[in-house]
Amino acid sequence: MLRSLYDWVMRLSGHRHAMSAMAGVSFVESSVFPIPPDAMLIPMVLANPQRAWRIAFVCTIASVLGGMLGYAIGYFAFEALGKPVLDFYGYTDKFFEFRETYNEWGAWAVFIAGLTPFPYKVITIVSGLTALDFAVFTVASALARGMRFFLVAALLWYFGEPIRLFIERRLGLLTILFCVLLVGGFVVAKYAF
Repeated sequence: MLRSLYDWVMRLSGHRHAMSAMAGVSFVESSVFPIPPDAMLIPMVLANPQRAWRIAFVCTIASVLGGMLGYAIGYFAFEALGKPVLDFYGYTDKFFEFRETYNEWGAWAVFIAGLTPFPYKVITIVSGLTALDFAVFTVASALARGMRFFLVAALLWYFGEPIRLFIERRLGLLTILFCVLLVGGFVVAKYAF
């Protein structure tokens, strides 16, 4: 089933309404859909590099708005809608383990999940359920999703097809490396200054 969804998303990227389709995929991926918008963003930027920044912008805005829907699901409808999503991804038990301390580290959780292959929708729902400050959630989401999509668009715009293959093969590793360097930089800055 996942493969057929992926193939469907890839076909949409070549459609004349691809930008609207990508916005839709970005929106629903942030709350319930399993296929990341990168599956459309990558071929769209490769096909039309001069629109790379617009594509990344639309993807970011739609993703953050979808994250707000995920937040609302967690806040208003966890039992009916949020819990089944967490169950599907296997994160329900883990969530209840760290629920109590989530808001202390919530901004970082949102930021890191927004950048990494970790299912961002899980964090959006958990943020609503724990009532993480909505402004903190929104800013962390916008920064993380923007960095992710604009970085992919910039690399594709500059390097073209070879970077697509590199990113697709090493996306998880590159994201983890980026997050380690980012968090490490904050730790060094905190104790060095």
